[in-house]
Amino acid sequence: MNFAGISWCPVVMVRRCGSPTSNQAEVVFAVVIPEREQSHESRTGHGLEVRNTASGGAGGVVQAGVVHGDVYLHAAPSSPTQVLPRQLPAAPGLFTGRVADLAELDRALTTAAPDRADITGPGPTCADLSAASATVMVSAIGGAGGIGKTWLALAWAHRNLDLFPDGQLFVDLHGFSPAGDPVAPAVAVRGFLDALGVDPGRIPTSLDAQAALYRSLLAGRRMLIVLDNAATADQVVPLLPGSPTCTVLVTGRHRLVSLIDRHGARHLSLGVLTRAEARALLARRLGADRVAAEPDAVDELVELCDGYPLALSIIARNASTRPSIPLAELAVELRELGMEMLDHDTDPAASVPAVLSWSLRQLTEEQRTVFALLGVAPGPDTTLPAVAALTGLALPHARKALSVLDEASLVEWRPHGRYAMHDLVRDYATTIAQDLSDDVRVTALARVMDFHLHTAHATERLLNPHRPLPPLSRPVPGVHPHQLPDAAAATAWLEAEHATLLATQRAASTLGRHHVVWHLARALDTFHRRQGRRQDGLAAWRAALDAADHLPDPIIRVRAHRFLGNACSQAGLHQEATWHLEQALDLVVRHHDPTEQARIHRVLALVWGRQGDDRQALVHARHALDLCRSLDQPVREADALNSVGWHSARLGDIDIARDHCREALALYRRHRDPNGEADALDSLGFIAYLTGDHRQAVDHYHQAIILRRAHGHAYQVAGTLDSVGRSHAVLGQYDRAHEVWREALNLYREQGRDTDVRRVQRQLDELNEPNRDGPY
Repeated sequence: MNFAGISWCPVVMVRRCGSPTSNQAEVVFAVVIPEREQSHESRTGHGLEVRNTASGGAGGVVQAGVVHGDVYLHAAPSSPTQVLPRQLPAAPGLFTGRVADLAELDRALTTAAPDRADITGPGPTCADLSAASATVMVSAIGGAGGIGKTWLALAWAHRNLDLFPDGQLFVDLHGFSPAGDPVAPAVAVRGFLDALGVDPGRIPTSLDAQAALYRSLLAGRRMLIVLDNAATADQVVPLLPGSPTCTVLVTGRHRLVSLIDRHGARHLSLGVLTRAEARALLARRLGADRVAAEPDAVDELVELCDGYPLALSIIARNASTRPSIPLAELAVELRELGMEMLDHDTDPAASVPAVLSWSLRQLTEEQRTVFALLGVAPGPDTTLPAVAALTGLALPHARKALSVLDEASLVEWRPHGRYAMHDLVRDYATTIAQDLSDDVRVTALARVMDFHLHTAHATERLLNPHRPLPPLSRPVPGVHPHQLPDAAAATAWLEAEHATLLATQRAASTLGRHHVVWHLARALDTFHRRQGRRQDGLAAWRAALDAADHLPDPIIRVRAHRFLGNACSQAGLHQEATWHLEQALDLVVRHHDPTEQARIHRVLALVWGRQGDDRQALVHARHALDLCRSLDQPVREADALNSVGWHSARLGDIDIARDHCREALALYRRHRDPNGEADALDSLGFIAYLTGDHRQAVDHYHQAIILRRAHGHAYQVAGTLDSVGRSHAVLGQYDRAHEVWREALNLYREQGRDTDVRRVQRQLDELNEPNRDGPY
């Protein structure tokens, strides 16, 4: 049959077959003829014969086949005149960078939707079918306030207008703004219906019906819907079209996880600008000439803003409205005033503190307190156990609070279980912490300091079990230090937490927690020496010496001078090192502490040896040996024996050197001290080298390297590699010599040992020369 000019009605007509209770039915089809297209005959029944009574108005009805029984028709709503809404705000005029983020949005748009044929399983619900068959492209842009989410969405939208010829809808949902409550979904839907030209008299009263009409109007149309500044998924879901021809961009500070889980949204987490992008933004705002004229000031502004777009925009605005003020002055002002300079009394949208404050509205009081305390916690980042100590919360509660803050883009969850804040967000959190009572802040800091101190103390025992470590008082209640299983785990923890531990020591000094300052320096000493972190060790012991003046035990000051003297010597400050050690020796003699006296002589031997004065070094090494033997301290005795042997070898007394170093090696092995064993093997390797037994030297050196690598002795590994390379070269093993010297060179560079770098580079250059003459 052919009915020109008529449309099929989405109504199924059923003809009953048999008795009224029969389950058999026959489906027939009906078409609706728009009333304006019906002929007079059809309206009066003289054309197409209508043989059944229809219930409900549906215009004209044409029936194919025979129907017995009642027929119920529901007319499809008449379509309004199609309106092409163009609601996008203007494109950002000075948009810069974000190339990777724009490309990610492009990829999201071109990603294939799931195939409906994939829907399987018995008895799916209507909701299941709806969710599974929805293929509308949704991209959610998340990030902190002022990070540039709206600008990115608008920039991308305006670059792709040709993809949406049927119009663009835009609504600011005011999820985070000074405007008050977020926009209700019913208000947003009604606004879209108005924009689509729907007669107000045809708009249903319920939200569900309005959303259904909205989806019907968008069906099959190629449209972009931008839902800006959403607070919750509940705001967004009623505004999602059902048609796969539509694309939705959602911006918000929260991740909107249900939008990702149930509606397949592609989440784009927006970060800060790169340094190059930040410079480009300032150049576009201020002009390339002005930026080029003060490169150092621009670098400082970029660093202080740390790529935060709103902060950079505020700085650019201040600079552009004050063209006579040098950028260097603005940099000084920003450095000194910080968050105060990024505030604005009359325009909250142009104020970093105000914009960030809107993110706190949905937090509980406990979550706000956690956020504030994170602002004052020492270190660039933190971990869940540290946050539990800081806040006094149980681990599950601390994890929940961090999850909420991460969801709100106030903290960032990073690899290896670390949490970090952008510097400006941290500065804002610090201002919020000022609203907390002094007792809350001080108690929180005491807890987190004790957590780091006691864990660091435990790592020192694992790294150097044969070295005495002063005992600690019990941690404050609620603190549970890490239980680390072995030296490898201890080293890994120290590497991950090193910056936080140094910040903890500085914070403890500021708060007058002098015992924390001292004990942290002691707990980090082995790690600093083995890793070659000479400047860090120097700074830690300078702080510890200052703290020792406030502690009652005079021996603590002796030890601070001793450790600082060793740190100065390692940093090449030999005169200062000698002064500190002489101070320590003078104090310890007055306090009659032979154990500490022996340790000072041992360090003095190291200091004089580093200056090349082996005779003076040997004098102090022998003093240390005599004292250790009288004190029955076998491991300390082994240290002194090895020191005597080393300096004797340097002075040419080979037999004495060999005997002392072998005796030291036996003691180290008997008392299971692998660190000392490596030292003795290194000394014996040197003695073998001096006597021309280079194969024996290589064997001793390689044993020492194995032990030192196993225990993270990067500083000593470099020196032993340097030494074994000479024996390889003398043996004609040039490839092997080149290999170990190249590794030593890289380690020396990492450790900032410039003199050693130059020397090893010369050795490599000589090794590469065609004629290799003489031993190294």
